[in-house]
Amino acid sequence: MEDATENTYGGPNTSEPDGGRGSEEDEFGPSDLGTKEYWDNAYQRELKTFRDIGDVGEIWFGEESIDRVLRWMDKDKIPENAAILDIGTGNGVLLVELAKYGYTNLIGIDYSAASVELARSVLQAEDLTDVTVKDVDFLSCSGELRGFDVCIDKGTYDAISLNPDNANEAKACYVQALKHALEEGGFFVITSCNWTKAELLQRFNEGFEFVRELPTPSFQFGGRTGNSVTALIFKRLH
Repeated sequence: MEDATENTYGGPNTSEPDGGRGSEEDEFGPSDLGTKEYWDNAYQRELKTFRDIGDVGEIWFGEESIDRVLRWMDKDKIPENAAILDIGTGNGVLLVELAKYGYTNLIGIDYSAASVELARSVLQAEDLTDVTVKDVDFLSCSGELRGFDVCIDKGTYDAISLNPDNANEAKACYVQALKHALEEGGFFVITSCNWTKAELLQRFNEGFEFVRELPTPSFQFGGRTGNSVTALIFKRLH
């Protein structure tokens, strides 16, 4: 079952697959969820909880969101030694599952030091000491992150879109950072509850090729069919 956090950022995505708000520039309003302060505080609380009772905290979009990515990686025969980047690793649960599945070249990043400490603690508790977690802001556009075969985003782009300072600049920087991070022919996997398929195709239309949409739960309302979550695969072009 999908976690209730599917609708955390901007509410359910009820538009048809090729419909939407008309343009990605039809923004959601700014939110605390787009700030570093919010995530520092959230992960400090989750870190304390993990230390107290061993609870890793929320799994964004639920465990099924991880399972669908693993099924795609298995189906497309992503090598176990592929260089994989978890963008906005949070509590590191995705890294744990990737490592348990057999992937050996894993890096998670987050701009929240509390998140990094939590993820390292969760990995250590699972005796997964070979997984790297770094305190890095993906939007720094520094070019530090390069050479990845797969980049995975589960909700980070959504949060960036709610940045109260300059969401449009942050989203453009995200795309540039992603281009630098991915090898030519590498894959980008994004799960979003804020943006429709059409809007994500619009945002990642330069330097990327759409590969496929992963199946997510759908519903009908008022004669229209929608998805509360969108999950897409892109390939990095030259």
